[in-house]
Amino acid sequence: MIKTDICIIGAGPVGLFAVFEAGLLKMRCHLIDVLPQVGGQLSEIYPHKPIYDIPGYPSIKAQELIDQQMEQIAPFQPTFTLGERVESLQKQDDGSYHVISSDGTVIHCQVVVIAGGLGCFEPRKPDLVNLALYEKSHVHYMVKDPERFRDKRIVIAGGGDSALDWTVFLANVAKEVTLVHRNDSFRGAPDSADKVYRLAQEGKINLLLSHNLVSLGGNGHLEHIHLTNKQKENVIVPTEDFIPLYGLSPKLGPIAEWGLNIDKNAIEVDTFDYATNIERIYAIGDINTYPGKLKLILCGYHEAALMCQSAFKYVYPDQKLSFKYTTVNGVNAF
Repeated sequence: MIKTDICIIGAGPVGLFAVFEAGLLKMRCHLIDVLPQVGGQLSEIYPHKPIYDIPGYPSIKAQELIDQQMEQIAPFQPTFTLGERVESLQKQDDGSYHVISSDGTVIHCQVVVIAGGLGCFEPRKPDLVNLALYEKSHVHYMVKDPERFRDKRIVIAGGGDSALDWTVFLANVAKEVTLVHRNDSFRGAPDSADKVYRLAQEGKINLLLSHNLVSLGGNGHLEHIHLTNKQKENVIVPTEDFIPLYGLSPKLGPIAEWGLNIDKNAIEVDTFDYATNIERIYAIGDINTYPGKLKLILCGYHEAALMCQSAFKYVYPDQKLSFKYTTVNGVNAF
C-alpha cells in the first residue's frame, strides 16, 4: 500500500501544479494516471503544439511546459503510478480514502484530487465518406510529430483553437496548408484567428470558410478531399494528409459511478475551494464545471492553489494554516 497525504488522479499540467502548491504547505502527493507518462493531453496528443497563454512565456511547446513543471516539483519528491486507471474509492472509518487502480495498486490518502482533464476521451470524427479507408494512414486526429508533414500538402479542418494554432505552426512546415471551416467565423482565440487571416492574405495558406466536408478520395493513398461551398458547388482540394481537429468527446469512466454531482460529463464543484459534493474529494482543471468556467490551463492552476489551501485541514487537522512574513532587503517575503 502506498501512503500519501493527497492522491491526485491525473498527471497533466494542472495535477503537476497541484503538487507544487501542496509541497509549499508540506503535503506529500502521489499521482496516478492511465497514460504511461506524465503530461496528460499535452504529452500524449500534442507535445509539439505551441501554447501562448502561460504567464511569462510568449510561447512554449506543450512538452517543454511539462518538463519545466517536473523540474519545479522535483524538490517535493512526488511519487507516481503510471499506466493504471483508478477504478474505485473506499472511504475509511477515519475519513481517509483507499484509491484502488485497475492493476490492484492501493493508495491510502487523506484527500483525493481529480485532475483528469477530459477523463477518458476519444476524438470527435467528421461525417465524411471514405473516412475509414484512410484513417490508419492519412487521417490524423492529433499532431504528435509535426515533421511528419514536412513538405507535404495537408488539409486541416476545424474552427477552434487547436485547428487555428496548428494551421499557424504548420504553415512553416508543410508545402501547402489548407484550413477548412464550415462557418464563416472562428470560435477560437481572436488573436489566433487574426494570425490565420493574415497568413491567408499573404498567400501562405489557403483558407476555405463556409465549406462542408463531403468525402476523401485517392487511388490506394489519399490524393484529394471533396468539399462543397455555400453555393453547393463542388470543390476538390489536393492533399496528402487530412487533420480533422474537432476536439475530444469526454467520458468520465469509473469516476461517474462515485456519487459525484455530474453535469454533462463534468464534475460540479464549489468555487470557494473546488470541493465536490463528497467530503475530501476535489476536482480541478478541465474535468470540473461551475458558472463561468473556462477550460484554460491557467484557470486550472488557480483552482489547484485554492484547493490545496482547503485540503490542508484534512492533512493537518490540529494545525491552523498561516503564513509568516519577513523582510529581505526591504521587500516582504514568506
